Parts: sequence; C-alpha cells; structure tokens
Amino acid sequence: MTVLKLSLVFRLISVYSIFFLVSFPLELESVARRVNLIKKNPMTLKNAHEFVKPDASNWKLTDLEMGSTLGAGSFGRVRIAKLKGTNDYYAVKCLKKREILKMKQVQHIRQEKQILLELSHPFIVNMMCSFQDDRRVYFVLEFVVGGEMFTHLRSAGRFPNDVAKFYHAELVLAFEYMHSKDIIYRDLKPENLLLDSKGHVKVTDFGFAKKVPERTFTLCGTPEYLAPEVIQSKGHGKAVDWWTMGVLLYEFIAGYPPFYDDTPFRTYEKILSGRFKFPSWFDARARDLVKGLLQTDHTKRLGTLKGGVADVKNHPYFHGANWDKLYARYYPAPIPVKAKSPGDTSNFERYPESQEDRGVPLTATQQAEFRGF
Repeated sequence: MTVLKLSLVFRLISVYSIFFLVSFPLELESVARRVNLIKKNPMTLKNAHEFVKPDASNWKLTDLEMGSTLGAGSFGRVRIAKLKGTNDYYAVKCLKKREILKMKQVQHIRQEKQILLELSHPFIVNMMCSFQDDRRVYFVLEFVVGGEMFTHLRSAGRFPNDVAKFYHAELVLAFEYMHSKDIIYRDLKPENLLLDSKGHVKVTDFGFAKKVPERTFTLCGTPEYLAPEVIQSKGHGKAVDWWTMGVLLYEFIAGYPPFYDDTPFRTYEKILSGRFKFPSWFDARARDLVKGLLQTDHTKRLGTLKGGVADVKNHPYFHGANWDKLYARYYPAPIPVKAKSPGDTSNFERYPESQEDRGVPLTATQQAEFRGF
C-alpha cells in the first residue's frame, strides 16, 4: 500500500488545504519577510497569543443561532453557532443525556468540562461556558476555522521536516502547560488537532483527558498511539503523552504511524516490541528525538527523565528554537488556512444533519445526574 493509503486506513476523512515549506527556526523570519507574511507592525510577544474570552456566564441556547455539523461522535455532535447580534462564531458540542447515561459517562463528561474550564493556552481550544436543556448538555467552545490537522496531512501525504518541526514545537508547549497542571491528555492524533485562522495548532477533544498527579489505570486512546504501559494496564501518567508525541512526529514526517498494522492486536504487538523502521527521507535529528520519545520503558522516555520537558526542548532537533516567540505565535505558521469569513466551515467534513430526539423524556432522577451543568 502507498503511504497515503496507509494513512487513510485508520483515519476519519475530512477536507484540507495545501501548505508551503518554511525553514524552522532560524531561517523562518527571513523566509517570512521574503513572502511578506510578517506585518510591518507585528503584535508584541506579550499579547500576540492572547484569546479574549467573552463574558459567557449567562449564555443559553436561545442566544445562539445553530448551524451545520462540524463533527459527530458517540454522544452527539459538534455544530457551528453564531452568537445572536454579533459576528462571533463558536463550536457547540451537543451531548445527548440519554446516551451519556446509557454509557455511564456522566462523571466522565463532568471531568471533561472541569478540565476545559481550567485550561487557557494559545495552542489549546478555549471553552466559553456550558449549559443544558431537557435532552442535552452543551459545551460552547472556541470555533477554530482551519479544520483538522489530519486533513492537511492527508492532502500532503506527509509533511516536510520543517513543517513537522514547527507544529511539534507548538505541541511541546501545549503539553508542558497541561502537565504543569497535572493533566494528561491521552488522545493525541491528527484528528484532534485543529488549525486556527493563522495556521497555528489548537488541541481539541478532551474526552480522555484526566487530572492525575501520579498514575491512572484506565485503558483509552487510539490503537496506533497507545503507549506500552497503557496496553499492559500497569498504570500510566504523563509519560503516555510524550509517547504519543513521538508517534505523531513520526506520522507527520513519514505519513503513517510507526506501529501501523491491519488489526489492533498486531498493532499492540508491535508497540510492545518497540520495533519500527524509519523511511529513508527521515531527518537524522528527528529520528533521534522519535527514538527518545518511543522508549517502551517509560522511566527512560524523553520528557519524563530528571530534566523533564527541558530535555525535549533542548534536543538538537529544536536547535535554535526561540520558545518564547513560538509561544507568542510570533512566527507565521507554515500551513496557510483559507477561510472566506469567520464562520466559514469549508475546511470541515460534511455530515448529514440529525433528527430531533423523540424518545421518552428523562425522569427527574435521571435529570438530577446532570445538576451543575
């Protein structure tokens, strides 16, 4: 199978745009100047990354004009919505209470809400508020117009090394922040990364995230991205995220995951063995970083050693990186996002619209489970 076909096997299909190559990090500013991507008066490092949250404390469903579906899942779907009387757009996660109860996931959804409200970072999707009605729970999130990273990766087949490096660096900062709050993400993959209007990355979908100071034993995640300690149910912590960062960097550059196989069982066997091969075009420094991140023994994994995240940031692969400027989104992103308006949904897959629920209403006892949403 070709690289592109391999990538398609395990991925939900979306739509994406093309990208152009930029050098990172030292050459980035000179390239940007040549193509007029840096404005004459760029934003300062202090405010370049800031997302200004509106006062959404009193928002309710009737304040929003609901639009088309951006994504669908087990408990419901995500729709674009416009705040009435404004030109502001949001992504609204609409979760069916009956499905949540059926799967015994009330506490899980409550935890997702608390984590989203706690996080505020330039490379993480922001949450505005949550509310509910008789049938659903609603999370109002920042709308990220560029669509899924996976769509761009699928369109390209694979990313040039400098493109992979740029986005991997932004994600290093996102995970450094999450881990500083004792939050493990546990579901990193191209489908859970979005691009904003400027082409910068945003981590989304915190359904598997958990606040864990030490270890947890829950089996969750996508087969090709599971760390060995998760498969073996030995208990896991922040090290699982650094494993998935290794898998992601490999997939960015190769175009397919390192442990890909036809069945989840054989994928798990490959993960536990820790054996994988690099394609010939893989950058030497990127190889070394991936090897450090894909250590099957989590106590030897880069990012979890004595130096912590500094070991990742100081790796030769990121030589010359200015992490403060990266955090401030000072550098122009290498993937241009095409959007005709703030509410443009053309970078997202099309979904059939759902019918209204017509089942038996929830009982008072069932509704009480959702108190506080």
